[in-house]
Parts: sequence; structure tokens; C-alpha cells
Amino acid sequence: MRVAGIQLDTVWERPSESFARARPWIAAAAAAGAKLVVLPEMFACGFSMATDRVAEPVDGDSVAFLREQARSHGVWICGSVPERTDADPRPFNTLVLCGPSGETHRYRKIHPFTFGGEHQHYAPGTQFLTVPIEGVRCTFFICYDLRFADEFWRCATATDCFVVVASWPARRRHHWTALLQARAIENQTYVVGVNRVGQGGDLDYSGDSRIVDPWGELVTTAAVHETMMLADIDAAVVADARARFPVLADRR
Repeated sequence: MRVAGIQLDTVWERPSESFARARPWIAAAAAAGAKLVVLPEMFACGFSMATDRVAEPVDGDSVAFLREQARSHGVWICGSVPERTDADPRPFNTLVLCGPSGETHRYRKIHPFTFGGEHQHYAPGTQFLTVPIEGVRCTFFICYDLRFADEFWRCATATDCFVVVASWPARRRHHWTALLQARAIENQTYVVGVNRVGQGGDLDYSGDSRIVDPWGELVTTAAVHETMMLADIDAAVVADARARFPVLADRR
């Protein structure tokens, strides 16, 4: 399966402008043969705590955009959206995965970023999401979840590829890159980490998106500009790594 990670410069709290920025990148990813296109956390509005302005109803404009792009290009596409439901007064930071036939799956961020006050504005999720795409079992997380290795361990045996979407600030960029590589090594999976670039909410974002293979080797990386990564993900490579170096079997 070919995956494309789009390191987008999100337009702060202006979804329609972010959609316009994302469209040509998504078209380019599809033209390059990508079957899964990954956008950053809060790809349409930025990591804003102003939920009164940015939160959308279920199946709001951002989900409609993802669905339309998935159908028109015949790809799977994901990104996170501030989504309001009846389950909690606060919205959820929800990764929405849309398929080419209209399928829609959701993962709600389990670990809101308390240091940044996210827990005061967004409710936590409770369930993992694993979806097979083109023969690759993909499990999805959002940004701060990356720091909690135990959640990745719980999903590891049923996962070939972890996808992590983020709005990870530049000031902790080394944590981001180190943890992506660590999650790949300890779980013997691919890890696709897609961060945003630019500025938003008085924070700088340095991108540093990357795709890591089950041995912890960097397949492709991005720097500080808006760009796209492409890589082929092969479930057989995961199975081979686990057979040749059976670490997971020794986990207690």
C-alpha cells in the first residue's frame, strides 16, 4: 500500500482556506498512486482551544471535505476534526478516516494534552481504531497519544502500521522524532507520523514528519516546509521482521 503524508500549513481557524491548501496536495498524492492519504491533527482549523468557534457537528464541513476527496480520488484519507456530539458537553478531537466507497471510521483522541489545557475543552476518547487498508492493518492515534507506549503495545500484534497525526510544537521536535522511531522499534511496525508546519495559536510547528519501518529505519522524512511524503507499506515486511527477531513473543 502506498501512503502519502501531507505536511500541511494549516490556516488558523479558517477551514475553507485550509481545504483549498490541501486539495492540490491530495490530488498529487492520488496521482502518485497513494491509497492512504494522511493529513495533520486539526488539519482544517489548527490546534485551537476556541471550541465555540471551531467545533463542528458530526459529519460537518471537514468530514464532508474528507468524504468528497476520498470519493473523487478513490483513496482512503484521514485527519482529525473538532467534532461535537451528544456524549459530552465538550467536543472530541476526532480522527476521521474516509474510504473511497463512502466508509467512515472514527478514532477519538484518548489522551488530551493537559499541559496545553486540551482536557478542559475536549473530551477524551476510550476506544482504539484499527482498519485494514489494501492488506495493511492500520491503527490510528493523535499527537500526544504518542507519549503513551502502553496504548501502542496493546494494539501491536493486530497492527502493521501505526498512523499518528499531530500538531506537535517545534520546541519539543526532538521528542516527536525520537518517539516515532521508538514506537516503530518496540512494536516492529511501520509508523507514519504527519505533523503540520507554519504558525498557529502563538506556536511554531517544524513538521519533521516521517515514515519509519519495522526495524526503526527512516523510510522518508520531511523538513520545515509544506510538502508530501510517499512510501510503500508492506505487511509482509512486518511479518518478516517479527519472525526473524521475535521480540513481541517475549513481551510480558
